[in-house]
Amino acid sequence: MNAAVSATINRTIVRLPMRAAVRTWFGITSRLLPGMARRQAEHWFTKPPRYTGRRTHPVPARRETVTVEDRGIAVWQAGPAAAPAILLSHGWGGSGVQMGSFVAPLLARGNRVVWFDQPGHGESGLGSVGLPDFVRTIEALAETHGPFEAAIGHSLGAAALALALRRGLLLARVVFVAAPASLNEHAHNFARWIGITPRIREAMRRRVEKRYGLRFADVDRIEELGTLQLPALFVHDTADSAVPFEHALRLSAHMPDAHLLKTHGLGHFRILRDTTAVGAIIDFVSGSAAPLPAELPDLPQPSPIY
Repeated sequence: MNAAVSATINRTIVRLPMRAAVRTWFGITSRLLPGMARRQAEHWFTKPPRYTGRRTHPVPARRETVTVEDRGIAVWQAGPAAAPAILLSHGWGGSGVQMGSFVAPLLARGNRVVWFDQPGHGESGLGSVGLPDFVRTIEALAETHGPFEAAIGHSLGAAALALALRRGLLLARVVFVAAPASLNEHAHNFARWIGITPRIREAMRRRVEKRYGLRFADVDRIEELGTLQLPALFVHDTADSAVPFEHALRLSAHMPDAHLLKTHGLGHFRILRDTTAVGAIIDFVSGSAAPLPAELPDLPQPSPIY
């Protein structure tokens, strides 16, 4: 295969809509051109999809740009400057506006709310992104827009909050919505989805680890959550196909002051817009004395017939 043909395949494979075609290409290339397969897998692994959801911010907000390691991070905030600040951290392929359901209720409770586009997402530009970029951005915003009273994170944005807390981020309360428990498991699932061999997967992992100076195994030491002394709420749906519910069980088991709220039928994204789930999260962040439910709704819908 000459260089021109290889380059053409390399450019067009990312546009193929069918998973079967992707797996076939990676299966062949993993054997014949392992270097190309590793580079393309690494490209996909660190390139977030573009957000296609709602674009309108929930309230009028002050738009700013914060520079984090030569990247311009788009940041919005609303509410009185002296009010307790709450940070909203969206996930992989998302956008700050995706967390918009929390903004107005938090403002109504007297908070200042800060949300942002993660690096490589939305108005924060393009380029390769990894979990360490998410973490460093959260830490930078704690310096420029904090201190934060609490934070709410979704998916990889929640994982970034957990790692930032392990690295010393100070919060009084934290909410993890649909948080993944393992970066290694994500890499294995990704490898199976695109059809690369274990050898290529491990080569990709080593390259990503070298790029960011952080081992996947170190990220996955979730037992370190046991050292955190703050109330934590884990909200996770039993029908989440992106991050299985058992991840919440594993994570919450390590935190001494954790509450797990199980939802039914909301999946990975609708959980951010469900008024009941949002209301429970707002009550927790606000320090409400009312007891939190264990499930929403109390019974799965439709409920079983007794």
